[in-house]
Amino acid sequence: MATVYSVGRTNTRAVPTVKNPVNKMGGRIRVAHDVYEASSLASGDVIEMFILPHNARLLEGSLAHDALGSSTTLSVGYAAHTNSSGTAVSASAAAYKAAAASTSAQKVDIMATLALGSGTVTDTNGDGVAVTVTMGGAAGTGTIELTIKYVVD
Repeated sequence: MATVYSVGRTNTRAVPTVKNPVNKMGGRIRVAHDVYEASSLASGDVIEMFILPHNARLLEGSLAHDALGSSTTLSVGYAAHTNSSGTAVSASAAAYKAAAASTSAQKVDIMATLALGSGTVTDTNGDGVAVTVTMGGAAGTGTIELTIKYVVD
């Protein structure tokens, strides 16, 4: 039976040792959290919840909300921004959570898979990247809460 090593472990076994980035090993977890009180928020409206800094490794997150109304959906993503090399990055309304029913009160994971951003690192200029929640389907009313845990240092 073979023993294999992750990228980080391979770095620590190298001679000389290769230092792992702090956002990968030994960093401090930060929390971004905010709440929005929707009042007939129209389908297609976008809520900018908070800004994440450059080089933030996204660990996990959650979206909690009231029963927002029949036929409503919510998705979580990011706003258009500029990356560290100066290139424009298009908005992606569902980068971290695809649109799903918000007709009943619940709390769900976001960034729950690799395809939905688990473990990714933000690449932004000094302005950071705005994390967004987008209303879909119909107008919604109620509380929307978003939390993301990330590491930068």
